[in-house]
Amino acid sequence: MAGRKKTDLDRLQGTWYVSALEIDGMRMGTIPPGACITVEGSRFTTRGMGAEYEGDVSLESAAMPKRFDLAFTTGPEQGNSALGIYELDGDTWKMCLTTRGGMRPVEFATKAGTGHALQTLLREGSAKLTAAATTAAPPGDAAPELDGEWTMESIVIDGHPLPPSLIQMGRRLAKDGELRVMMGPQTVVEAKFAVDRSRTPMEMNYVYLRGGQVQLGIYSLQGNMLTTCLGKPGGDRPATFASVVGDGRTLTVWKKKG
Repeated sequence: MAGRKKTDLDRLQGTWYVSALEIDGMRMGTIPPGACITVEGSRFTTRGMGAEYEGDVSLESAAMPKRFDLAFTTGPEQGNSALGIYELDGDTWKMCLTTRGGMRPVEFATKAGTGHALQTLLREGSAKLTAAATTAAPPGDAAPELDGEWTMESIVIDGHPLPPSLIQMGRRLAKDGELRVMMGPQTVVEAKFAVDRSRTPMEMNYVYLRGGQVQLGIYSLQGNMLTTCLGKPGGDRPATFASVVGDGRTLTVWKKKG
């Protein structure tokens, strides 16, 4: 008797690591190396995104584009569901889904205020993932004065200010030359960083923990207020504290907690 033809659910079995993430039109750069989704049967578990989530996954592979639902049974989203669309191409899984309720996305893109997230995931053990899993150290000096927890006061990405509903979710956690930026429970940036105080304005260098991609920036520290302006990953260092449409820069003001 001929074997059963594999379904998309069969192909999704195993662990997938997030390699790219965009939320509300904001590209999150390189993703923390532990951010992953594991599918076992019709159950899913996510890890490395600030909290652990579990639930049931259901697919509509005949839809155009293909659809999926995530019904959360444990974790901060218990009782809620995320609605999404997906593409599955060998060891690459792309999805666009809701994060705050609302209508299912109709395209693989996000816009400010939609609450949609666009993710690309790579299968554990795949050649693409192995090639991305490198770590490097940035040039510069340690900055213990930037350690601690900081809350987001404002952020402008590529000339577009984020709404207050997202700003209140932002946190920056730094210690011993490593930092995480979180939006609610989800880690959106994890990197090593160093500074050069001899420059005017002072300079800040990031190296992301997955892929080793460099991001160059400038910063100002006045009392308990930290202002950073970062160029797009792999791009040039900003010369001024500004972000306008098309420059790919991220201008953020942080306030130290406590």
